Amino acid sequence: MELKIGKIDWLFFLLCLMIGILAEEAFFRGEIGISYFVFIAVFYTIFFFRFRSFSFSHQRVGYLVLISIWLLAAGYYLTDTILFYTLNIIVIPTLVIFHLALITSPKKMEWNKLFFILYTTLRIGHGIRYASHFIGYIAKKLNRSSNPKRNDVWKKVLIGIAIAIPFLFVVLNLLMSADAQFEKLLSNIPNLFNFQTEYIFRILIILIYTFGFFGFMQVLLQKKVQIVQQKDAFKLPQMDGVVTLTVLLLLDLVYILFVVVQFKYFFSGTLDDGFTYAEYARRGFFELLFVTLINLTVTTVVITFSKSVQGKLKTTIRFALSLLVLSSGVLLISAFMRMSMYEDAYGFTFTRVLVNSFMIFLMVIFAYTLIKIWLDRLSLFHFYFIASLIYYAGMNIINLDQIVVERNIARFEKTGKIDIHYLNNFSSTGILGLIELYDKDPNVPGLKALLKQGKAEREYLYADTWQSQNLVRDKAYKKLGELELK
Repeated sequence: MELKIGKIDWLFFLLCLMIGILAEEAFFRGEIGISYFVFIAVFYTIFFFRFRSFSFSHQRVGYLVLISIWLLAAGYYLTDTILFYTLNIIVIPTLVIFHLALITSPKKMEWNKLFFILYTTLRIGHGIRYASHFIGYIAKKLNRSSNPKRNDVWKKVLIGIAIAIPFLFVVLNLLMSADAQFEKLLSNIPNLFNFQTEYIFRILIILIYTFGFFGFMQVLLQKKVQIVQQKDAFKLPQMDGVVTLTVLLLLDLVYILFVVVQFKYFFSGTLDDGFTYAEYARRGFFELLFVTLINLTVTTVVITFSKSVQGKLKTTIRFALSLLVLSSGVLLISAFMRMSMYEDAYGFTFTRVLVNSFMIFLMVIFAYTLIKIWLDRLSLFHFYFIASLIYYAGMNIINLDQIVVERNIARFEKTGKIDIHYLNNFSSTGILGLIELYDKDPNVPGLKALLKQGKAEREYLYADTWQSQNLVRDKAYKKLGELELK
């Protein structure tokens, strides 16, 4: 690959170097907070500057992805949820790569096909190759500008160092054995090397980010992209109609029987075998949720791989699929009710509230899937991707931790039961909830001792670096400092 590097390319490389320095500062200096939002703001400012004359494609879905990226980055400052903090370390970069590949791809390319994953992967590969060629280009430039005689001198110096190392090893060990002060002096050298190692690591991180960003975005600027015909490249196999219908009818028969049992016992309010509702709920919830996900997978596979089936057989398969989806809806309602009863009995946790929200999301997915069964022109992947993106971004922003705290306090006001240790170990929002609970009722057993411990250790909740600034953590630190325990 022969590179043609102009002034604008060198300027852009310097801007990428600035992004690399910012990335190292933002992500490798302690806990991530507002630094992620700052990084995304600078990154996209430089990206749109470089692509200011570029004609973008797929702009509607591109704006949706971009808004989601900004919301997820803002979540590092607005909330203190451990799960999303961890997941977004992978999710945000993935969405950024997808977004850049999406809006710079040819307008005729369908992003909701499997081919687009291959396209994006190839662009990443080409970006890495471009970066390696650019490094070679810089090396050649430096080599031409250097003095050949000076290069020979450095080669001889390195040979001399290599020859001297064995002698130095023996001599230094003998001298250290002969003099304790000399040994003490040399023993401090590893600390100096550790200090240097940290800087070497930081420079290495900056260079990886710099060349990675530069190579990928330079490749995206290239509009001439060879695209294989998608239909020829990915010809989906088709399922036999009779086999498919047989499988669906057997599944439907089992689910009809299960639904009858649910209406007879669970929904009617009568239970056998000495089960309490809480025990019954705990026993069956995860099984029902797992079966529902299996049904969604079966439905999606049948819709995707049975397009060649026609006539009355296709209509019968559609009825069987509809029955499967409706049965799955009943399973979801049953699972949702079980979880609600379990929460009433044992309290609210982040996982339980998240699972409840996920079941509501699945209801939306199943409703669309039911429509898709009868309307061929609708795209499953298109809707699934957009709905999943909106759901995930929404879960990051609405602060599920606050919902968990509020529901547990409301339950305490009704029943007098609350797990203060769970809230204490939950997050900064949980600590704020304990402070609120103390203001309402300071006599809750063990609450005062927990807050005293938190007050004594509050400096660990607060990071004094700009990168780690977080709205909830800062508020918890301030509230603990102002709290007066009687």
